[in-house]
Amino acid sequence: MDVQTLYHLFQATFQPDTNVRIQAELKLKQLEGSQGTLLQSMQIIGAEESELHVRQAASIYFKNAIKRYWFETESTPAHLKINESEKDSIKGAILQLLAAAPTVIRAQLITALGVMLSNDFPSKWPGYLAQVQTLLQSQDPKVVFVGLIALKEVLRVYKFKIEDREPVDEIIGTFFPAIQQIGAGLIAANNLEAAEMLKLIFKCYHYTIQIDLSERQRDNASLVPWGTLFIQMVEKPVPTEGLPTDLEELEKHPWWKAKRWAYQCLNRLYTRYGNPAALTSESKFKEFANGFVRNFAPNILSAYLKQIELWVAKQAWLSPRVLCLIGNFFEESVKDKNIWSIMKPHSETLITHFVFPQLCFTAADEALWVDEPVEYVHSKIDMLEDFTSPSTAAVNFMTVMARYRQNAFMQILALANSILQKYHDAPAEAKNPREKDGALVMVGNLAPLILRKKSLASMMEPFFVNHVFPEFKSQVPFLRARACEMINQFSDLDFEDNNNVGVAFTGLMESLRDSELPVKVTAALALRPMIRHEAVCEAMKPHLQFIMHELLAMTNEIDVDTLSDVMDEFVEVFAQDLAPFAVQLCEQLRDTFLRICEDMGAGKGTDGLDDLSDSAIDEASDKTMAAMGVLKTMGTLIMSLESTPEVLNQLELALMPVITFTLQNAIIDLFDGVFEIIDSCTFSSKAISANMWGVFELIYKTFKESALDFMEEMFPSLDNFISYGKEVVSQNENVQHMIYDMIETVMKSDRLGENDRVSACKLAESLLLNCRGHVDKYVAPILTLVFEYLAPVDKIQTVEFKVQAIEVVMNALYYNAGVTLRLLEENGWTQRFFGAWFGSLEKFSRVHDKKLSIIALCAILSVPVEQLPPALQNGWPQVLNGILSNFEGLPIAQAKRKEMEKMYNIGSDSEDEDDENDSDPEQSALESALAADEDGVEEEWVDDEEDVFDEGHEYLEYLAQQASKTRPADRDDDEESEYDDLEEEIYFESPLDDLDPYVVFRDVFTGLQHHNPASYAELTKATTPEQQAFIMNLINTAETNQAAAAKAAAEAASA
Repeated sequence: MDVQTLYHLFQATFQPDTNVRIQAELKLKQLEGSQGTLLQSMQIIGAEESELHVRQAASIYFKNAIKRYWFETESTPAHLKINESEKDSIKGAILQLLAAAPTVIRAQLITALGVMLSNDFPSKWPGYLAQVQTLLQSQDPKVVFVGLIALKEVLRVYKFKIEDREPVDEIIGTFFPAIQQIGAGLIAANNLEAAEMLKLIFKCYHYTIQIDLSERQRDNASLVPWGTLFIQMVEKPVPTEGLPTDLEELEKHPWWKAKRWAYQCLNRLYTRYGNPAALTSESKFKEFANGFVRNFAPNILSAYLKQIELWVAKQAWLSPRVLCLIGNFFEESVKDKNIWSIMKPHSETLITHFVFPQLCFTAADEALWVDEPVEYVHSKIDMLEDFTSPSTAAVNFMTVMARYRQNAFMQILALANSILQKYHDAPAEAKNPREKDGALVMVGNLAPLILRKKSLASMMEPFFVNHVFPEFKSQVPFLRARACEMINQFSDLDFEDNNNVGVAFTGLMESLRDSELPVKVTAALALRPMIRHEAVCEAMKPHLQFIMHELLAMTNEIDVDTLSDVMDEFVEVFAQDLAPFAVQLCEQLRDTFLRICEDMGAGKGTDGLDDLSDSAIDEASDKTMAAMGVLKTMGTLIMSLESTPEVLNQLELALMPVITFTLQNAIIDLFDGVFEIIDSCTFSSKAISANMWGVFELIYKTFKESALDFMEEMFPSLDNFISYGKEVVSQNENVQHMIYDMIETVMKSDRLGENDRVSACKLAESLLLNCRGHVDKYVAPILTLVFEYLAPVDKIQTVEFKVQAIEVVMNALYYNAGVTLRLLEENGWTQRFFGAWFGSLEKFSRVHDKKLSIIALCAILSVPVEQLPPALQNGWPQVLNGILSNFEGLPIAQAKRKEMEKMYNIGSDSEDEDDENDSDPEQSALESALAADEDGVEEEWVDDEEDVFDEGHEYLEYLAQQASKTRPADRDDDEESEYDDLEEEIYFESPLDDLDPYVVFRDVFTGLQHHNPASYAELTKATTPEQQAFIMNLINTAETNQAAAAKAAAEAASA
């Protein structure tokens, strides 16, 4: 196709006639992969005489094609691959095109350039840096600007790369002195172009220090000029000409963006590399940090304090992001003794004039509360919002000061107390509710510290009576919400007067009926920790239906997973009380879930996330999290009503639309939760209904179409279908085929790893164990799949996969030992299998492993000697040795399992747990690294002449020490898993649970003795006196176990 025809197609995509537009889009779709189309698109983009909207359409087409087809995968159709000669032509022209393109088009080209670089640089684009250097050496500022963009994009590729960073070192050495000089020449300018270029320069620097700080950058010859440039940017007054008046637009202004990146560079240098208190003793940056904190960090702090002084005096505006970055820097500065000594004289001023104003309820908060209450709730409880929130940064700064610097803690409490007392004493018309809110925020965030100091904790009950409880009836909505939040934050406070517990509960229940959504949500979140009070628990029971209704209504309105967590807790704690209306609750949860899913579908663009704004993506993420939370609550409801089968059947029916909608619409983000729901339904009822068999077919269809990667998540429910539906599986060949097909697909797929193959092996085990005598035709194919990995010596990498693959063969031996041994011999697998099995007996450490080994070996003993392979006949006594070895380890495995069951038992003895922890020095070391000091706040306060090493630092130090421990000489990092025991699966159930291995062994062993004495004699000819005594002990144990089982059965029958 010629350029002119392509031009007209792009032009037609803007036609008002829908048919013309659709035809043009279809034709462009057909052109994907046609040689020369992308180069022709570049011609159109670069032609200044072309209409702007046509150039824009061409740039979007070009960007999307590059994103989809530049990087080839196995699944990329041949006709869509971009050939290498065309790629070379594109790479040769892209930077010049960037230089010529208008701003509205440049963004598309930058995205395309980033994709090319991430796939081709440096090996397939060796001349790229030379092209960039040419641009940067130009005398035309516009060309230099494009050179900076090109440099930024190649550095973006390495932003989070830990290895293969040689090109970064080359760029730092070759380009950074030059771009620093460019920046130094621009810092005095006041035009927008200078701001844009400075922003790019700062981003280039920041990308290089995200993961590492090179030796060259640690050198003062580099650090001083760059640091000076950053501080100059921080201190530079923003030119007032042309500044927008809207604060959101002002934050996006090029000068404020440039300032923000300067702050980010300084913060990164200090917090990641320049603060000795934050580094481990083995850190390679320790020497740099010691110099940085003495010679450079004080200059940063001085510059930041100066900006805050101007901001407090209202002589300068600071963007919210900059305020956040300053707060982050101040927080880190508390920890280093050198910087704290400079900051300490300013601490009271900072608390009063920097921290406190940011904690007060603002006019912006009020506007959001009134106009968009849902967004207000999201902004206050969304953890992701906290990372860029200036108020969160201020809170973090305040709490770190309070925790580690005693004088700051007293200053904070004194300020809060004075504001609250002033509010309490003032006449109604003089009260300032915003200030009271800020003071309560201060106190609330110090709750963990206050409650750990007995003298302060004892004062909190009258504090609540005087300053918190009255606000439940406040005319100011945000103070009602604050009262609820304070109850939540001080949930561990034990009120001496039970009447005050009642006041708190009554206040929360009234707030749950509030007309203001943020008040209702805050009250709901605060109710959850109140459950610990027995009196409150009883008082809640009559209101449970109302509480759950309100929680569901709020979830429908705002889609936050935090509310789902509250519902989940209520369902778990009040399961029996909710049982009478469990079905109604489940139906409401179902309807909520389906509504959220429909909203998620309505928000999707035609081309997925490419067409969604950041806010739309955030909203979709919120909805997904909310849907996951509702799924979790439904799962908890099912499991909590396990003892009521008639209710379970109704719940299963109610949940069918949830399962079918999610699987039929391939909502991949929710697959995990839905498979848990299916698992809960089938496990709790211990039966498979007709409806659930329909779900099984849907699972299989979904697996084949979109859920190949979810075998691990599917396995528990698939195992339930086989275990509790074994009659159907045994008789239904179509079901058997679907199960085998899933096993085969996973075992053969190049896309999947050993974790998925472990699940496939477990599924094969379940089929062979539960359907003995009914799946004969699948024994040979399953063995063939497994020996694709077992036959080669080094094909299996992890111990778990090796154990599970061997256990598939062991299950086949138990299923039909004669047939399995014949198949092993016919395929030449016998020696390889028994060598792998007997060579790794110690790896079969769990109870199920031991029992299966014993029973599989006993199955071999039952095979007539003449049917045994020659290799096995020659090593016949080794079979008995294998049985005895597994019996020796079985009591140990059973004891470990019992200990694990105690750990998972809620009523376990805490003293026993303490003893266990004491016996594990490595666990104690880890706990010491993670645990905060519980003995009192006083012991956490650090002398002002000392650095602060918090638990985060201690944990990093612990990890560094663990990493430096010497490994055995013959042990590589990659072999680590070979030395780890497999964890006992205490919830795993199988038909072997009903078999007593002692009885099985006794019956086989004595049967062999009576019916095949020659084989028995060959088997036992090499037994030692100790082994003979051990065998007699096993037989005696079998007799004892059988007698006990018979007695228990008789007692159960007569009961």
